[in-house]
Amino acid sequence: MRRASFLLIFLFTFVLFGCDGEEVRRAVIETKSGAVHAFELELALTPEEQQKGLMFRTKLPENAGMLFFHRVCVPASFWMKNTLLPLDMIFIAADGRIVRIAEMTEPETLDIHVSGEPVNGILEINGGLSRRLGIGEGDYLRHPWFGPGGEATCG
Repeated sequence: MRRASFLLIFLFTFVLFGCDGEEVRRAVIETKSGAVHAFELELALTPEEQQKGLMFRTKLPENAGMLFFHRVCVPASFWMKNTLLPLDMIFIAADGRIVRIAEMTEPETLDIHVSGEPVNGILEINGGLSRRLGIGEGDYLRHPWFGPGGEATCG
């Protein structure tokens, strides 16, 4: 059953987004200073995956994150109920531009963290990592779903 579920998710990703599984599980963030930071991604694509997110996790590898993706831009809001780790929530526009970062979100709270404008993606990484790496608003996430030729649209 688990293998069948994995195969379905892989096929869904390939057919819907036109990318191979490895390509969509990697992203880089390019900062205004020219630094490039690579991340290995988990994908939250289904409503169930998006609802669960990183809940109940006790650790997340340094260069890992979870990418939530919407083909059409939407106002995004997240809370940290049942999330045990502080996270940085990076809100991403269709072109890959980082429009907002909610840094060091407090675990196990119902505080709402909003995008501030409609976005196509949210990348969750370890809390404080964006500051340590010098990632800020106006930097770019490079991933096949964002930017020219990508699946993300707004408008």
